Amino acid sequence: MDIKQAKENIKNAVAAYLTKDKFGNFVIPTERQRPLFLIGAPGIGKTAIMEQVAEELKIGLVSYSMTHHTRQSALGLPFIIKKNYGGEEYSVSEYTMSEIIASVYDTIEATGLSEGILFLDEINCVSETLAPAMLQFLQYKIFGRHKVPNGWIVVTAGNPPEYNNSVREFDIVTWDRLKRIDVEANYDAWKEYALSKGTHPAILTYLDIKKDDFYKIESTVDGKSFVTARGWSDLSDMIKIYEQKKLPVNEGLIAQYIQNKSVAKSFAAYYDLFKKYRSDYQVDKILQGKADAEIVDRAKAARFDERLSLLGLVVDALIENIRAEELYEGELEELMKCLKIVKFDFTVDKSFDDSMARQVSEKQKELAIGRKASNISRDRIYVLNAASAALEEERGLLLEKSPADASAAFKLLKTDFDKRKKGLAKLVTAASNSLSNAFQFFEAAFEKGSQELLILVTELTVSGYAARFIGRYGCKEYFDNNKDMMFFERQKEIKKEIETLELDDD
Repeated sequence: MDIKQAKENIKNAVAAYLTKDKFGNFVIPTERQRPLFLIGAPGIGKTAIMEQVAEELKIGLVSYSMTHHTRQSALGLPFIIKKNYGGEEYSVSEYTMSEIIASVYDTIEATGLSEGILFLDEINCVSETLAPAMLQFLQYKIFGRHKVPNGWIVVTAGNPPEYNNSVREFDIVTWDRLKRIDVEANYDAWKEYALSKGTHPAILTYLDIKKDDFYKIESTVDGKSFVTARGWSDLSDMIKIYEQKKLPVNEGLIAQYIQNKSVAKSFAAYYDLFKKYRSDYQVDKILQGKADAEIVDRAKAARFDERLSLLGLVVDALIENIRAEELYEGELEELMKCLKIVKFDFTVDKSFDDSMARQVSEKQKELAIGRKASNISRDRIYVLNAASAALEEERGLLLEKSPADASAAFKLLKTDFDKRKKGLAKLVTAASNSLSNAFQFFEAAFEKGSQELLILVTELTVSGYAARFIGRYGCKEYFDNNKDMMFFERQKEIKKEIETLELDDD
């Protein structure tokens, strides 16, 4: 199965394991909750989906790579105690608590989350001294004498033997106690995640054309040559920073992440073309509805791979605009919740500054808990930080104006909040207009019902940001184009067409 299907399987299994009867007992007893074992090639996103599952289920996450552990750190350190058996005293070895089990208890204490996932990666690559303890753990969820707390589900991961010489084969007894999930690299499944993460459009449009370059591991005379989903994702982050700082993105940088010479060379050539398209097409003008006839004519005459690049540029800009609106909307929702509490505080407590400071503290506390639990998204982190900053600004406003009473204080805050709401309305209008202008440009460059418009509709549908925005605020052009197309059949045809394309290096 692909990584998206694996995520759903894990999420459903964890939800099932955490199901309780009316007396508060787990329907599937803890001792019968098989650890999940996710097995697949390196770098396909196994760790990333664990964070998503924890975030979506609102539970904790503790992650460890077992290759970093010794027998002592996983099992605990031995010490001698005295015990009396049949009237005689004996020296008996005990163990301190495992670092891994202790970390779960630390997370419970720090976050208040009694349920979560203990994720152990590379469990089939442990050292020889740790292997017996690891097998015991998989069967009984115990390290030494200490058991994984009830409510914490064990999920593990590992690589097949062909990818790692250190892999140890499990026996049938061990396999029979695991819930095994085999995962294969799949570009289409990864792309949905990549769009939501804001992966650089040059990478997505390149891989739309050259899907075989998404994931490959080969043995050469110089050693292993490989490209992984993790490599593309990390390269995307670095390209964005390099572009912001106006640093050169070249084959040397790309090869640090894409460790296959031919793929790195091919993508470097494509990236140079992509930069040229970005400059030539002036996407900002397209989204403002100001694209001149020359740009429309160029799009009409362009090869399909160039049109894909243009679509990638436009979709990326659209999603960035929509994401900015969604984040600001989230910030204002948080701010409004806080101000409602502050309004109540003002009626019973005239310490305006203390009330605002408490709200800032609550936001920072949620951030700290989310980070400790590893179940908070980057967008939620941004929203909480932005809301905290807004509260600090309003706190400064109260200190500056020194209102005479609670009524005057809240009036100041409401006036400031109303200004922020107007800013949100402008972002909504701008994002709506840019969507309409994008569709109108592509309708002018290509006929209605064209494959280019189908791709635009498909990308916006797959993007969570765009889908939520359109669902909430609408977009006539989106619905018109979606309605006019035989969506799934046309999509299949276009995928076949894209797969036959070859990029020129010149």
